[in-house]
Amino acid sequence: MKRRIQYVTMCVCVCVAGLCLAVSSKSKPNAASAHAVVSDSLVTRACAQIYEGDFEEAGSLVSDLKSDSLFGRQIKELQQISEEYKALATQREAARHEAFESQMEKLRKLEKGEPVELDNVTAVSLNDPNDANDPNEVELLLQSLSVITRACEYANESQRLACMDDSFVQETIQKAIDRAVDYEAEGKWLEAYTECYAWLKAIDPNDEVYKKYSEELWDKVVIASTFEDSPCETSVERFEGIVPEIFDRVIRTLNYSYVNNRIDFADMSTKALQRSKLLADVMMKRIIDPNDVLDYELPTEDQVTQWNGVLDGLIELIKASKKEISVGGFLGLFEKVLEYNEATINLPHSIVISQFAEASLAALDPHTTIIWPRRVQDFTKAMTNEFTGVGIEISKKNGLLTVASLLLDTPAYKAGLDAGDVIETVDGLVTKDMSLNCAVKKITGPKGTEVKLAVRRSRDGTLKDMVITRDRIIVPTVRGWLRQEDGNWLHMIDPNRGIGYVRITSFSGETSEDFEHVLYDLEKQGLKGLILDLRSNSGGLLSSAVSIVDMFVKKGLIVRTQPGNGGGMPDYKMAHTKGTHPDYPMVVLVDEISASASEIVSGALADDLYERAVLVGKRTHGKGSVQVIVTDREYMSQLKYTMAYYHLPSGQRVNSRSDMEKAGRKDWGVTPDVKVSLRSDELRKLIAIQRDNAVLVQANHTEAHDAAKKHSAKEVIEADAQLAAGILVIKVKQIELQVANATFAKKGTEH
Repeated sequence: MKRRIQYVTMCVCVCVAGLCLAVSSKSKPNAASAHAVVSDSLVTRACAQIYEGDFEEAGSLVSDLKSDSLFGRQIKELQQISEEYKALATQREAARHEAFESQMEKLRKLEKGEPVELDNVTAVSLNDPNDANDPNEVELLLQSLSVITRACEYANESQRLACMDDSFVQETIQKAIDRAVDYEAEGKWLEAYTECYAWLKAIDPNDEVYKKYSEELWDKVVIASTFEDSPCETSVERFEGIVPEIFDRVIRTLNYSYVNNRIDFADMSTKALQRSKLLADVMMKRIIDPNDVLDYELPTEDQVTQWNGVLDGLIELIKASKKEISVGGFLGLFEKVLEYNEATINLPHSIVISQFAEASLAALDPHTTIIWPRRVQDFTKAMTNEFTGVGIEISKKNGLLTVASLLLDTPAYKAGLDAGDVIETVDGLVTKDMSLNCAVKKITGPKGTEVKLAVRRSRDGTLKDMVITRDRIIVPTVRGWLRQEDGNWLHMIDPNRGIGYVRITSFSGETSEDFEHVLYDLEKQGLKGLILDLRSNSGGLLSSAVSIVDMFVKKGLIVRTQPGNGGGMPDYKMAHTKGTHPDYPMVVLVDEISASASEIVSGALADDLYERAVLVGKRTHGKGSVQVIVTDREYMSQLKYTMAYYHLPSGQRVNSRSDMEKAGRKDWGVTPDVKVSLRSDELRKLIAIQRDNAVLVQANHTEAHDAAKKHSAKEVIEADAQLAAGILVIKVKQIELQVANATFAKKGTEH
C-alpha cells in the first residue's frame, strides 16, 4: 500500500526587489514549538514506515529524538515497539536456525541408519508390509524425505543450496524418483504421489519437472479415487445421472456467458484428451477387490494402446492446426471421443464424460466446474454453511472418528455428546475406515429424522448408544480468540489497549449480522483497535463481504464486478454513511488461503482510496473472479462458472493466481503491507492452540482433568507472529492518533 506522507516545511524571510515578507513576532515559532513540529513530522514518517513493514527504519527515525513535553511518551513507545519487533524477528531467526540444525542432525543420523523422531509430520507407507518392498527401506526413505523437506523449509538460501548438494540428500531424491517408477508400474498412483513426488515438489517447489509430474500423478489419484466404493456411495452410484447432454449445455452456456470472450477450445481439447489417456492407464492397472461387482470390463493393454494412439493423433492435429477450434468443433471432438471409447476401451460413457468434462473446464480456471447430479446436495450445504444434522465438529484422531467440539444448543449438545468422544458406529456402520466426508454424510440427514451413534465416552471409556434427532444447524462463522464454557467467544484480546480480535472463517448469510453484534459489544467495552482475522477464509457470499466493508467505509466504491464476453454492465457495490462504525485503528490478517470474499474485504479496506486498514501476513490466494451458479433442472445438475472479474475501489483488478502463473508472474491476489510468513512448525503450534481454545465441552465437567485445555491471550500472541505484528501495528496507529490529536489541540490554542 502506498502511503501519502506530508512533509512539514519551514517558511523563512525572503527579500525580493526590496520587499521583505517577514513573520511577525506574534506568530514566530519558538524553539520548543519548532522542535514539536520536527517531532510530529518524524513520528508520522516512522508510523508510515511501520505500515509498510519497515520497523527497523521507523526505529532509526525516532531513535535520536529527544523527549519533549508534547510527544515524549509517544516517541518512547515507538522506540519500544521497534525494539519489540526486532526482538520478535531475532527470536524467530534463532528458532529458524535451531530448527534447521535439528533437521540436519536428524539427517546425519538417518544416513547412519539411526532412528529419529519426526516433527509431527506424517510419513507412513501406504503399502502392505508383505509386498516386495522392504518395509524398513521404505520407512527410511519416507523419514529422510520428511527431514529433507523440513530442512529446506527452515534453511536460508546458502543453507538450502548446501543441503541440496549433500550426497545423502541427492541419493535420497534419486531413490524417491526410482521408487515412483516402480509404484506406477504396479498402478499404485497414490503411493507414487504421497511417498515420492509430493515430497520432491515440497523439497524444491521451483523444479518444473517435479511440479508437472506430481500434477499428473495427482490426476491419476483423483481418477482412481472415483472408482472406490465407500459406506456412503458406490462408484456406480457416483456416476449416476451423468449424460452427454449436460456437458453439451454447459459448453454452449460458457460460449456465451464465460468471462473470457475468446475461450481457447484448443487448450480445453488438449487437456481433456490428455486426461482421457490417463483414465485409460489408470483403468488398465486398476486393482479390483474380489468383492467388487463391475457391470463393465476393464480395458486390456491392446485396447489402451489403440485408444492412446487415436488420442495422440488428435492432440497432434490440434497442435499442427493454425485455425481456432469453434464451439461446434469442440463438441464434435467430444462426440468422437465417446465413439472411439466404444470402439476401444469401452468404458461406461458416464465415466469418460466426467473425466473429459472436468479436465476441459479446469483448463479455463480452477473455479469453473460442473456439479453432477449426485453432488448437488453436498455442494449446496457447503455454500450456505447450514445443514440438518446433530451439531458437532468431527475429526479423525489416530484413525478414530472423534468429536472435536460441540455447537451450542444443538441436538448433540442436548443429548450429552462431548468433545473427545469417539463415534464407533453410525446407524450400525463401523466408522474406523470411513472418510470424514462419508461420516458427515451419514450423520447428517433430513430434519426430524433420527441417527443412532455408538459412542465411546472420553471420560471413562464406556460405550454408550445414543439416538439423536437431527435438526437445522447453522455453523457460526464469527469467532474470537477464546471460547468460554457457556459457548460464547472472548474478543477483547488486549483490554489495556482496547484491542479486539475477530476471526471470520467464511462469509455466509449470517456473517455480517453476527459480526456487527460483536462490534457493538466490543465498542461498549471501549474498543480502540480491531484485528480482523481472515486467514484460512476461502470466501463465500459477495453480499456478506460488501456488508462488512460498508461498516468501516463511510461512502464510495467497495468493489466493481466487471462481466466479460460483453455479457452485461459492470456492477458497483457502494458504501453508505449510515451505520458506519468509528474510525478506530484496524489491521486485517491474511494468508495464502484467504480468497474471494476475503480478498474483497481486505483489498477494499487497505485500498489507497481509503487506507482504512493495514494488511499483515502473506499474499492472498488470488481468486480475483466472481462465479454464478445455474441449474439444469431437466438433468438435475449445476454449473458454477466465472462470469466476472472484480476490481478494488482504486480500479485495480485482483489478479487470478492461475492467470498469473500461466504468464510466469507472481503478482496475484492482495499483497500485505507488513509481510510475515509462518513456518510449518510455527503453524502447527498455532493450530493446536486455536483448536484448544475453540473446543466447547459439556458444561457439567466437574473434574479438573475433564476441563478442556485453554491458553491465555499472552500464549496465543506468542505463538502467532502474524497476530503479534498486527497488534504492534494497532499500537502504532493509536500513537499516531494521539500525536495528531495533540497537534490539533496545540494549533487550536495558538490560534
